[in-house]
Amino acid sequence: MTAIISSSRDSRLHPDLRLGREVLDLPATGVQSHAANLAWLPDGALGCVWFGGTQEGLSDISIWFSRLEAGASAWSAPRQLSADAARSEQNPILFDAPDGRLWLIHTAQRAGHQDTAVVRCRTSCDGGRSWDAPRDLLDGQGLFVRQPPWVRGDGAWLLPLFRCRALPGLRWSGDDDDSRVAISTDQGRHWRLVEVPGSLGCVHMNLVPGSRGPDHLLAFFRSRWADFVQRCESLDGGEHWSAPQPVPVPNNNSSIQVTRLASGRLAMVCNPVGAASARARRVSLYDEIEDASAEGDAPPLPEAGAATAQGRRLAFWGTPRAPMALMLSDDDGLSWPMRRDLETGDGDCMSNNSAERRNRELSYPSVLQGPDGRLQVAYTRHRQHIRHVVCEEAWVAALPADAGLPETD
Repeated sequence: MTAIISSSRDSRLHPDLRLGREVLDLPATGVQSHAANLAWLPDGALGCVWFGGTQEGLSDISIWFSRLEAGASAWSAPRQLSADAARSEQNPILFDAPDGRLWLIHTAQRAGHQDTAVVRCRTSCDGGRSWDAPRDLLDGQGLFVRQPPWVRGDGAWLLPLFRCRALPGLRWSGDDDDSRVAISTDQGRHWRLVEVPGSLGCVHMNLVPGSRGPDHLLAFFRSRWADFVQRCESLDGGEHWSAPQPVPVPNNNSSIQVTRLASGRLAMVCNPVGAASARARRVSLYDEIEDASAEGDAPPLPEAGAATAQGRRLAFWGTPRAPMALMLSDDDGLSWPMRRDLETGDGDCMSNNSAERRNRELSYPSVLQGPDGRLQVAYTRHRQHIRHVVCEEAWVAALPADAGLPETD
């Protein structure tokens, strides 16, 4: 199952002193690369996983893994970690668990139907050099992951999930998605689900520690309505949650990620634009895919531009996915006054077509802080490859606002 590829793409580290950052592109794994997640590996290397293939939703999409060794200036050749010929495998996560294993967690769906997704996993006892056989992690379908688990003080594992459901008579388009937290007290063998009340339209739940004690957790969400980043909290270690509420950062129905820094600040990477910036509207994420599944005729998609379906809001697709911004908060994410744009562009995402280079999004970021205090960010660049950027927290905090950077190569 494991394949290795190489690429002629220049993947050396490039200091960009004028912009206060360093840029390192990962080797491409084919026509399309998307949805990176970073993690520190047990041996101190930086790991990155993403999905790649022809186009999101097609069955040749699989999970890829690369390492950046400590002190190295180039990522290793990517290794393929999944290969289900019948499903599109997406949204991978690396989890360096307290049980000594490195976990890979990802989804696998049929065609463009996220409501058919199952959550799968593999584990490694040698930092990702070899892996056991893939298996389903959770029961049921329609469950999706994007953000890494959180380990609670009592040792329980909390895995944030979102549930993909189609409205009656329509294909899945994100209109009825909401969030859950899966909790395991036996190192991932069994899980129970905890509801996040009022989370309709809130997905990609991202857990970070709060500032009000060991049982205080914060969660941040992508919004299907392309309005604002959403936030909620728990005071009992994730057993119960408040309903998500907007924070003053626009969201474009695309992924965000938040982490707690050593300084106490929160850092968030995102596209701070909302639906008001959209020039047009897509029907769904997968409206380009011809559905020829063996399950028979698929139900229709909702009409593009419709505001409601059976009295419900519809997910908004097509808001530009740029700039890629790094933001800081001093108040547990209630406000985000410090911002730097890591890269800018028009962010056009009206197509997921990578073969014809029609997509220009900067999206699906991941952020970590390293032992040296520097911030490590990875994100999709034009769905062609994954870009890795390194910068200092002080560089982001230096300005209360960012006038924007020129589009970069």
